[in-house]
Amino acid sequence: MNITITPTKLRGRITPPPSKSQAHRLLIAAALTDRGVSTIRGLADSQDIAATRRCLAALGARIDEPEPGTVRVRGLGSGIVEAGPAPILDCGESGSTLRFLIPVALLAGGEAAFIGHGRLMERPLKPYEDLFREKGVAWKLEDGVLHVNGGRGYDALALDPGEYRLPGNVSSQFFTGLLFVLPLLDGDSTLVSTTPLESVGYINMTREAMSAAGVTSRWAGQNTLLVPGNQTYQPFETAVEADWSQAAFWYAAEGVGNAVTVTGMNNQSLQGDRVILDWGRMLRNEPLDGGVTVPILGKATGTETAKPKGRAGRYAVSLGVSHAPDLVPPLAAWGALTPGCDLYLKNAGRLRLKESDRLAAVTEVLNALGADVTEEADRLIIRGRETLPGGVTVDSHNDHRIAMMAAIAATGCEKPVTILGAECVNKSYPTFWEEYKRLGGEIHVLGIR
Repeated sequence: MNITITPTKLRGRITPPPSKSQAHRLLIAAALTDRGVSTIRGLADSQDIAATRRCLAALGARIDEPEPGTVRVRGLGSGIVEAGPAPILDCGESGSTLRFLIPVALLAGGEAAFIGHGRLMERPLKPYEDLFREKGVAWKLEDGVLHVNGGRGYDALALDPGEYRLPGNVSSQFFTGLLFVLPLLDGDSTLVSTTPLESVGYINMTREAMSAAGVTSRWAGQNTLLVPGNQTYQPFETAVEADWSQAAFWYAAEGVGNAVTVTGMNNQSLQGDRVILDWGRMLRNEPLDGGVTVPILGKATGTETAKPKGRAGRYAVSLGVSHAPDLVPPLAAWGALTPGCDLYLKNAGRLRLKESDRLAAVTEVLNALGADVTEEADRLIIRGRETLPGGVTVDSHNDHRIAMMAAIAATGCEKPVTILGAECVNKSYPTFWEEYKRLGGEIHVLGIR
């Protein structure tokens, strides 16, 4: 679907959809319960969440939807599913689904085949490959299909308790996948990052979801988790909170001059992307009263931020985004339309491995609109302007966050903006265009490409 946005200011109140990151984790925790039924309310109907539900069902979990947005999950248990052919798990384009469920599949049946779409099977998996081969797990990625086999059949677990070491500077999703299954082994384990651990807030979200099911772990320093074994996931009831990653686009819209008010957010959330509140204050050149905080190791710890002197007549904001990489697209749109601000988004190299090369895509799209963005190896430099010319066609690169970024930037353009492949928002935020129009956005649908 291609759309043309006629620039206009948005106005109104908006509650973002439920957190995709939290929903993945709650579904998996519920699927790992040994008996009983868990109830999860406030679930969004996105392509990524559909992928996780589909894969959990293929592994043996039963998921019913008694009413829209509410699911009941009967777990596959902490033991082994009945013998049968290795399941084929279609992860769509969801990196979370793929990385979270590889260890779960080894636990549940000992073997599985994973497939994906878009760039998914090109995204990094080497931390698992190296680790599992060391542990005796067969690993073969060929023609876009990943086969894993623990070689234990169906009478013993394919993983053993012990020490699991892997790099923490590729994705925290590898740690989450292991963290889900280690408590079910018949002994204690440690999960160790061999590099400084990034996106720790997401790991704490995993621990929070596990805690809802009565499963515990604890930090032993900044890079090590201690995970007691012989635990059992218990049924639970909970609701998914609103998504700070998606809220960031509406905060950016407000920041560039739209009369948008974001509602329904949990300001005590463990979602690391709630740091958008303080980063937004920095973009507005406001004092922080104590500094930026994000949840790390269960407590608030300062992020890598600075407010250096800008060029003559300007101010500069420098943000280390390694703990909140999904904020780069909304921050980039915000910075591009903040006159007088030089925005530096650093430690962002991991964004080259997302649905698109996000550093390149952000640069291409915003510069096409008339922004001043400089792309470097692992950072972007964005020099804010009052308005952008627009009047161009830009490609979403099949990346939901790039499409939403372009839509927010379009509100500050002088001429219409056409976005190709706008349907990609269905990956995480299927109602985005509907909400955009409800807030007064003028969208004309051109057709399916």
